[in-house]
Parts: sequence; C-alpha cells; structure tokens
Amino acid sequence: MASNGPLYMGFDLSTQQLKGIVVDSDLKLVHEAKVDFDADLSKYGIKKGVLTNPAEGEVFAPPAMWLDAINLVLDRLSEAGLDFGKVMGVSGAGMQHGTVFWNKDVETLMVNLDAGKPLSEQLKGAFAHDMSPNWQDSSTQKQCDAFDAELGSPEQLAQVTGSAAHHRFSGPQIMRYRTKYPDHYESTAHITLVSSFLASVFLGKIAPTDISDVTGMNLWDIHGGRWNDHLVALAAGGKDKADELKSKLGHVPEDGGGGFGMISNYFATRYGFNPGCVVIPNTGDNPATILALPLRASDAMVSLGTSTTFLMSTPEYKPDPAYHFMNHPCTKGLYMFMLCYKNGGLAREQIRDQINGDKSNSWDKFNEVAMSTPPVSQKKDSDDMRLGLFFPLHETVPNLSAGQYRMSFNSQSNALSKLSNDFLSDDARSIIESQMLSLRLRSQKLVHSEKDPKTGETLPPQPRRVYLVGGGSANPAIANICAEVLGSVEGIYKLDIGGNACALGAAYKAVWGCERKDGETFEDLIGKRWDEDKFVQKIADGYREGTFEKYGEAVRGFEMMEKEFLKREGRTR
Repeated sequence: MASNGPLYMGFDLSTQQLKGIVVDSDLKLVHEAKVDFDADLSKYGIKKGVLTNPAEGEVFAPPAMWLDAINLVLDRLSEAGLDFGKVMGVSGAGMQHGTVFWNKDVETLMVNLDAGKPLSEQLKGAFAHDMSPNWQDSSTQKQCDAFDAELGSPEQLAQVTGSAAHHRFSGPQIMRYRTKYPDHYESTAHITLVSSFLASVFLGKIAPTDISDVTGMNLWDIHGGRWNDHLVALAAGGKDKADELKSKLGHVPEDGGGGFGMISNYFATRYGFNPGCVVIPNTGDNPATILALPLRASDAMVSLGTSTTFLMSTPEYKPDPAYHFMNHPCTKGLYMFMLCYKNGGLAREQIRDQINGDKSNSWDKFNEVAMSTPPVSQKKDSDDMRLGLFFPLHETVPNLSAGQYRMSFNSQSNALSKLSNDFLSDDARSIIESQMLSLRLRSQKLVHSEKDPKTGETLPPQPRRVYLVGGGSANPAIANICAEVLGSVEGIYKLDIGGNACALGAAYKAVWGCERKDGETFEDLIGKRWDEDKFVQKIADGYREGTFEKYGEAVRGFEMMEKEFLKREGRTR
C-alpha cells in the first residue's frame, strides 16, 4: 500500500522471530516482514530460537543471530517495495529480561561499519560474551535468594523495584555472569537489554535502556528514578564495584519518546534510510503490547494464549511479590501492572478434552456445559461455592506444584471444605472462573468505582474496559464468564491486531516520538488516530448486578483456598 507521507518502523525481537512493520502517520499498515530463526538461521544450531544447557537450567541465544536477522528482515522489506527514504522514525520491542554483554570496541566497530557487508561479520568482535541469557533461563536461584534478602524481604524488593527476584531478571543474571565468567565480565564495557541492543544497532552506538524495560532488572529504584545502590553493589560483588557496574549499565532517560539520535550511516547507505530518521527508545515486549492499544487508566488487557497474561495501565503503584509493576513506556505517572501465568490455554484444553472424552479439539460441548452451569456451581444461594485450581504445569502465581486442587466455600461461615479431586462436568465453568478469580484477586486494589454510562449509578470498583486478545478471545463462554467475574464498566472487547502487537506498539511509539506536540501524551496522539472500529469488537456486556457481587464473595474464598494449598506445600506465596 503506497503512502505519500512519512513512514514509521517498529520491530519485535522475540524468542523465535524478528518482525518488522511499517505504518504511516495515520497508523495504517504499509509493509510487514519477518524472519523465523529456526527456519532462516538454523546455522546457529538453535531450537525454538534458543540454545540450552539443561544441567544448569541455562537458556540463551547468540546476539550474532539477531544481527543476521536485522539484515534479513530489512532485505525482505526492501524486496516488498518499501521506500526507506520515507522512514522518519524507528523504534522496537525486545523480549524482556534478555541481557547482552558488549566489550570496549563496540562503538569503534559500529562507527566504521562497511555498508557492503552484513552486520554479524563486522560486529562479531563486539561482544564480551557471545551469548545472551534468555527469559526462560532458570539458572539463578542462588542469586535470586540473595536479591530477595538484600533489602530485607521479597516484599521490600518488590516495593523498590516493582518485582520480587526472578530467575530471568538481569540483576541476578549479571551477578551469576560475573562469577561464572569473571574474565568476560572484566572485559564488559556495556550491558544492554534486548530492546536497547536493537536500538544500539540502529543508532550506531550504545543506546540507553528504556524507562519501562529497565524495571525488569531488579536493579532500578522506581520511585527514586535511579539505580539502587544496594542492589547494584550486590550484583557487582561489593560497594567498591558498584560504580563500575553503573558505568556498564549507563544512563536511563525518563522520556520514553525522546529521540536518541539519527539512524546509523550503515543503514542510510545500505538500505537508503532517510539520514534524518530518528531512533526512538526501544522498550520491552510487554510494554510494547499495551502500546498497540491506547489503554486508558483502569483499562485491562487479558491475553488468552498458551499462558495467560494480564496487563493494566494504572496510576496506582501497589507492588506485591506475586506480580510485576513497571514504569509505563511513554507516560510519566502511569505504571504497567502485569500478571503472568504459565497455565492458560493448556489448562483449559485439558478440561475440554475431559469433557469431550476425545482429542477432537472441539469447544462446542465445553462451551455448552460452561454456560449451563451456574456461577460457582451454586444452584441456590445457600449452596457452597465450588472452587478449583487447575495447573498442568508448576505455577508461579501462586507457587504450587502441577495438579488439580478443589474446595468448597461457604461464604456465610467463611469455611472451606475439602472436595473430591474427581473430574466433574462443572469443571468447564470452574477452570474459567479459576483463572478470572485469580486476576480479580490480584488487581482489585487497582480499580475504582465509576458511574454506569447508561444509568449514571455508581458501580462497585472494576475495570473500565476489558480487552481480550489471543486464541481464547474468540471463545464466547470465556468472554461471558470473564464479564461475570471481572465486570467492566463499558464491557468486554475482543482486540484483533493480528500477531504483530509488539511491533505495532513499537511503530506507534515511533509515530508519537516524532510527531507529538509539546505535552501531548501517547494516549492523546495515538487515541485520536487509532481506528477502534477496525481493531475492536464488543463481545459482551460487563457488570452484571448480583453476579459480580457473588464473585466478590468467591474471591475471598479463592484467596483462602490458595493459602491453604500453599501451606500444605510449605510455601507462603
């Protein structure tokens, strides 16, 4: 599709692919291309985009492969007819928590790139360590324990950094890297995330870390707006080494839309980019996802894929070790609340197959049973509520072993009773209720009372809108039960932005960074241009009086049930 005005490019460097898309000022898609690492770059020996060392729980990838992918995706955009001379802004998204280690020669090598040669051939000598630990890495339990203890507790660590310690976070990863590869650490001059790796390549020098992505490191003091001295010293190996690590990490600018500078001459010469093309801060994949939809405060996005992810834009900062708080990638004063569950689609499919008694993958019977079962299986209000947890995989929220857990709850007496773990057809509703009750439990402090736009009556605290994305968003039973449990003032919406949400959010970030007026927020600029009718479809009404309140009582029992099963496994969270 031809466009006469300026164009903006967004990238998504994920575990298995690099996607590049181009939009115009009106946010209309002009071009897209992708590189699949397994299919296109198998020479690196990767499987599903990564290499593994199971003995130590390591999962990692070679940044050189990503350099090849950048050349290849740009070649494919060129073949598709993109006029690079019209591209005035570039931004990107990178899988969160991946860490890249550069040596002191990197910027000299970047400045002297030969446009006739591929990036990997010329930058192979730029890395202090030739692998980047991936978000799936689980090798840092010892380091995570140290991070959780450093400020007194996981709760205090979350209060300061937005999250308790996690294996994949860069702070624990750097700490382990320093001890396992001391010579490599000594020769490391710069440490970037995957997002700032991508920005650095396009900029031709080391780019700062994004104000949102930096909060996925367990090193950044969110309220202080600076590196935390105690945590940096822990990762660095002592207070006397903290300044050295801060130098490797670099400066973090607060403006998520402030340009880092013009695109490298390598890209202007090799591909014909406009020399005035600005490199806008690149962010993490989850922050970029919320930018694909101009979420307003108290709007929530529920991704119903293999895993379940809950994202909310909120002015409230109320961290907890069970979830993540991050700075909003564009709007100062807003935060991004994120919950991520391993067990999403897999758990729902397990119950579906039990309902069907076969492997047909049909949802018809599941949906019929789910919709015909009353909320929490109560045929009358005096009946106990039937609650359950369904974990084909070990879950992290809460930290429970794989299995199915069931209890009944009497909301009048606040009493839990053990239930048989035998499968019942009611599980079709229970599995959806279980996932939505967990979301409601953990987000209830972040929502507020609002007036019903139809009646003017003040409603109980709940999200303004809930947007469903991913494969499960097409299921009417899930949408309906989501509405009953979570509520929502304006209803439940299906968001269809294809498989390029991260790259799209990055492209929108480039538009905002380049075209905003003084003081114009991302939400204001993109909201005016975003075509809601094209991407959004209302699929269910939200708040249902009586039912919403019933589930409010169920939340209380659900929390008690989680704590009971955690206690049985000797855990607190």
